Amino acid sequence: MIRKLAVVGGLVVSLSGSAFAAHPLITDDTGTQGKGKFQLELNGEVSRDKEVFDGVETRETGAELAAAFSAGIFDNVDLVIGAPWVWSRVKEDGILAGDENGAGDVSLELKWRFLNYKSFSMAVKPGLTIPSGNENRGLGNGKVSYGVAMIASQELEPFTFHVNAAYTRNEFKLDADKESNRSNIWHASAAASCEIVKDLQLVANIGVETNGSRGSHAWPAFLLGGVIYSVTEDLDLDLGIKGGLNGPEADVSYLAGIAYRF
Repeated sequence: MIRKLAVVGGLVVSLSGSAFAAHPLITDDTGTQGKGKFQLELNGEVSRDKEVFDGVETRETGAELAAAFSAGIFDNVDLVIGAPWVWSRVKEDGILAGDENGAGDVSLELKWRFLNYKSFSMAVKPGLTIPSGNENRGLGNGKVSYGVAMIASQELEPFTFHVNAAYTRNEFKLDADKESNRSNIWHASAAASCEIVKDLQLVANIGVETNGSRGSHAWPAFLLGGVIYSVTEDLDLDLGIKGGLNGPEADVSYLAGIAYRF
């Protein structure tokens, strides 16, 4: 599930759905940890955006620090819990119009890889968000929201390709959020990775999703590039940069993360 924070702004995307992909990718893969194995991820993102509407220049800076814990229930089933901390600052014509930070909604998901055929695999990932963020400050929805993602992966050495199609149903507690935000969010994205040298992967990602704001019908679209370096078999470091392909998407986002498996 991928959703915009209701009031804090459109730059910071809460942890959900494909946010648990191999960071910095947004598109998820079908991989699971394996029964009795675990993974802890710490990911950070800083985004900037500038828009001019009716002669007013709006500049927004957003950031997110997110933790995700994955537990292998079976060899092909993972339970994933995520918790974000978000920041957002908005200025209109240089005057501070909003400044918020705090814990966002916690997410709970289950990834089931139900198909393996040679180098092709598919998985389904239902999930929900728990309203732990303060909806009055724009840090959460105030109600339980839910969704599901379909995931496909194909290995064609030295490349690996992934495709996602996802749906999120956002439920809002505040009437103001219901009026200004869409409840039904669709997402589609594709990603590719290639190990160029031992332990170093180049990754690329492109995607689009429903605009969460009722005030716009243009779907935000992005293009992302990055690297993943495996320090050891169980420790990965990553860096990425994501650019907006149209106005509704943040102009630029910088991503970094670490993943440890045990």
